[in-house]
Amino acid sequence: MKNFFKLLALVAMMAGLAFAACDRDEPVDPTPDNPTPVNPEDPDPVNPDPVTPETAGWVDLGLPSGLLWAECNLGATKPEEYGNYYAWGETVTKEVYDWSTYKYCNGGLYQLTKYCDRSEYGYNGFTDNLTTLQPSDDVATQKLGNGARMPTETEWNELRDNTTSEWTTENGVYGRRFTAANGKSLFLPAAGSRLVSEFHGAGESGVYWSSSLFAGYPFCAWYFVFNGSRQTVLTLDRLCGLSVRPVRSAR
Repeated sequence: MKNFFKLLALVAMMAGLAFAACDRDEPVDPTPDNPTPVNPEDPDPVNPDPVTPETAGWVDLGLPSGLLWAECNLGATKPEEYGNYYAWGETVTKEVYDWSTYKYCNGGLYQLTKYCDRSEYGYNGFTDNLTTLQPSDDVATQKLGNGARMPTETEWNELRDNTTSEWTTENGVYGRRFTAANGKSLFLPAAGSRLVSEFHGAGESGVYWSSSLFAGYPFCAWYFVFNGSRQTVLTLDRLCGLSVRPVRSAR
């Protein structure tokens, strides 16, 4: 049975990454339209993310929830910059993204030490039934403070369902622009993802974490993914390095 679920996890992870790299409306020219990821590793271990509460811009799209979305990815200073990549529940970047380096396990998906609602996946049967990132594990909260956090699965769906989006470029970088009824818009670059030490899908897909665990299969979490033809919310192994777009409530 464990081999079955291990195979299921691998298939789910690779299917998610495969989706993120397929079917786009426009061809991708790797140079100069598709630059290498901006700031793929933290340049300064003391202050690794240049976006701060004082400099971060927020967009009010007039959503039903009143939620504000950050103008830039975490680790970026412009909307088109890729920013940093984080494993789910981790607050620092790293060289290798796999189970051996993941913070909340002892080396594998059946050895989780936090955010686990099934004993089969917990280390020595561990469960805590936590299904949403706590502030201490939410990288947006830790880097920005001031009410910032990662969006939930529901909030990604709200963004998708209450805007129109188009595959386009911003200063030569491919991504999707989400435009609301109030005329305001949000650009999300197709920054791709990181698995082990490799980049995947940069310039072809945007892959963004939510703060929501995939209940029942706690080695996965929900994420928002788009390419040139579609966008949706899926689940992916927590070990992967994805982009983060912060949100906060309106003051």
